[in-house]
Amino acid sequence: MSRIARARLNGFLDMLAAERGAARNTLDAYQRDIDDYLEFLGGRALDAVTAEDIRAWLAEIAVRGLKASSAARRLSAVRQFHRFLYTEGFSPGDPSAAIEGPRQGRPLPKVISVAEVDRLLETARLACEQDGLTRPMRLRALRMRCLIEMLYATGLRVSELIALPLSAATTRERFLVVRGKGDKDRLVPLNEAAREAALSWLDALRESGAAESRWLFPAEGESGHLTRQAFGRDLKVLAGAAGLSTSLSPHVLRHAFASHLLQNGADLRVVQELLGHADIATTQIYTHVLDDRLKSMVRDLHPLSDDG
Repeated sequence: MSRIARARLNGFLDMLAAERGAARNTLDAYQRDIDDYLEFLGGRALDAVTAEDIRAWLAEIAVRGLKASSAARRLSAVRQFHRFLYTEGFSPGDPSAAIEGPRQGRPLPKVISVAEVDRLLETARLACEQDGLTRPMRLRALRMRCLIEMLYATGLRVSELIALPLSAATTRERFLVVRGKGDKDRLVPLNEAAREAALSWLDALRESGAAESRWLFPAEGESGHLTRQAFGRDLKVLAGAAGLSTSLSPHVLRHAFASHLLQNGADLRVVQELLGHADIATTQIYTHVLDDRLKSMVRDLHPLSDDG
């Protein structure tokens, strides 16, 4: 790789870090993908690269047996790199603009219905009120109820949820300030059910004599808080008790939060902000629920509908 190409790549990575708040692992992934591309170019000047050069690189990585999803990710990195070169004046044009990405089916996120979420929440509530619970069993039930009430109310990433500070249970506001990817803060809603579940959990935790912790969900271990693996295991048990699929994961509840908001008329940009997505394209995968809603509206309301 030429000295100039290395300088351009470093400038691109600096932009991602400074303007988009990209995390270290994200920057490393971009660097690996673009290093591979620049190695293929073999010292060719970046301002002389053509669309045919990019197509030849795509053909070469296809021969290596890369999946369409992996090739699409690499092409996305290269597109952003060339867009950076063009906008910064390092290249007279963007040769990647005319390139079509590898065809790939994008799976829709798994979503459970509002009724299924209600059943899950009700099962969690009843689990806290069973007769004959030992103190550890009741604590675990209260923690689980708090976790899923908070997750469905806020749409947090599981990593953000398990690392909530203790203050999340005592706020009087109807929202939380959460620090997400790239150390960016965002506001997420907090409904009354989630606040009540958090206070019940906190009261029980303090009554148990547990040492005060900075975390809302403290646990032994290096992090000091509950792990995503432990939460995932407990959620599968609760899902089974509620008569739902035991493949239910915390991520599915985050999907439900987004999809149910859109079903009820929320703006896609608002959902993007709530989820903490840097790019609206990431949020657009949820528009399948809008497609279903529009179809049902036409079916139910159009004067020429078969059912009309």
